[in-house]
Amino acid sequence: MTPQRRLRSITQWKCSPPFSAALLIGVLLAGPAGAAPGDKLDVLRDLATRVGAVVGSALTCKDIARPRVQTVVDKFTSVIREAAGTEAERTDLTQALDRGVTEGRTSVAVGKTDCRAADRQLADLERSVAGPSLSAVIGPAPANAAPAPAPMPAPPAAAPSPAPSFVATTPGPAPGATFPPAVVRGMTDREIRFGIAAPFSGSARELGRQMKLGIDTAFARVNDAGGVDGRMLKLFAADDGYEPSRTADAMKQLYEKDQVFGIIGNVGTPTAAVGIPYALERKMLFFGAFTGAGLLRNDPPDRYVFNYRASYVEETDAAVRYLVKIRKIPLKQIAVFAQQDSYGDAGFTGVAKAFRAMGANDAQILRLGYKRNTVEVDEAVNTLKAQKTPIKAVVMVGTYRACAKFIEKTKDLIPGLVYTNVSFVGSTALADELMLLGPRFAQGVIVTQVVPAVSGYSSIVLEYKNALAKYFPGEAPDYVSLEGYVAANLLIQAIKKAGPSFDTEKLVDTLEAMRELDLGLGTKLGYGRAEHQASHKIWGTAIDEKGKYQAIELE
Repeated sequence: MTPQRRLRSITQWKCSPPFSAALLIGVLLAGPAGAAPGDKLDVLRDLATRVGAVVGSALTCKDIARPRVQTVVDKFTSVIREAAGTEAERTDLTQALDRGVTEGRTSVAVGKTDCRAADRQLADLERSVAGPSLSAVIGPAPANAAPAPAPMPAPPAAAPSPAPSFVATTPGPAPGATFPPAVVRGMTDREIRFGIAAPFSGSARELGRQMKLGIDTAFARVNDAGGVDGRMLKLFAADDGYEPSRTADAMKQLYEKDQVFGIIGNVGTPTAAVGIPYALERKMLFFGAFTGAGLLRNDPPDRYVFNYRASYVEETDAAVRYLVKIRKIPLKQIAVFAQQDSYGDAGFTGVAKAFRAMGANDAQILRLGYKRNTVEVDEAVNTLKAQKTPIKAVVMVGTYRACAKFIEKTKDLIPGLVYTNVSFVGSTALADELMLLGPRFAQGVIVTQVVPAVSGYSSIVLEYKNALAKYFPGEAPDYVSLEGYVAANLLIQAIKKAGPSFDTEKLVDTLEAMRELDLGLGTKLGYGRAEHQASHKIWGTAIDEKGKYQAIELE
């Protein structure tokens, strides 16, 4: 059979996994050289897809050593460099390899291939690529068909072809930097990909938009300065509408389609109950979520979950102590208005803990509620109205629209009622909603914060406002976007400390070793093996008659 006919028969031969890539390489290595350029490219493209599928399956299996996978990728990348005649051909083959990697990952994720089979496929492929040079076999010149094929040459040092996206890393643009030889998902020599699953639609959409805005601002600032070790930080977003039933699909989109390195800034507690297990099962970083719930604060902490902010327990405890000690309101006259889900439960738990610490019976706390993603507060208002013991203060654990509606309906019903909110409410959005009703609805409403006042002049706030104005002109400073900015900068510091050669495990180790980090917040930040929450600081704010937040002392 002529080389051309042999190559055509190989191209048409559709082997089924797990042996297609290894057998195809074996057949190629067995025959003579001298292929037409078009036939050679067709075979290489098919082969790249099949090799990529084996690589993708192996990458998804945590027990398969990454150096094994990298060896295969390096050898096949050298084949692409040698055999492709033009830059366009190299790009075409690299993209085929990438497509195969994605298919391989998906194959394991949907159960079509298990990790035992993936290991066997990789072993077959290792044996195949350990043989003679594939590029010598399918090279264009018949004279290259030597009796004893030369061993696989090392990739040339000069003019490397583009590295496959998220498959292999090659030396990057940072002077003197060296990058990890092992495969790291979501990372190349040019970029690191992160994802955020948050509400970008629905009644809580402003929370998702602001959190993403803050992270984007921090990323834009560091990218404008050349990135981290020459890598640009990129943020990919998926909309879950603040509904846990949609969070799994959002996380899957980020992990499988967008191929992110880790998660940053996810919004919400009920959605975190879905997002965290998804990340933990894949040993993926889950960083700086916009929630203070206890499920992100296990004791001991989950290895891959890191928080920036203080917890809801700490926020509501501070609010209750303020009401009792500063405003002199008896515990029995404090009620809770909370969302009817795990977010509301987390806040209520903090209030109950504060009651017990003060020697009160937490079973007597009046809890009012509403359904997530609604403003249906009439039942809560009617329950409050029916109370024989007058209520003088309400600790609110909700989102801005529902809380504004509750304030609107109770402001005149109970004159002088004191309202406190936790930071998740969305401070700017809450103030805007209340000011539309009139200044009297807004004035005096309290929000506990986990970042300093955006109206202040601290180093971090000035840095944030300057960056926001530069990269997103027209956007007003906001407590939620400031939190996203601080969380992102905390992660950036960890990436810088980890050095140019790192993966998820090394980054986690780096985070756990971070101590006494000063970002200009007025409080030091840090982590440890037993501490995955960087800050425990609570700031007090209240809305004035102009709809602006002013600092108040909580103690």
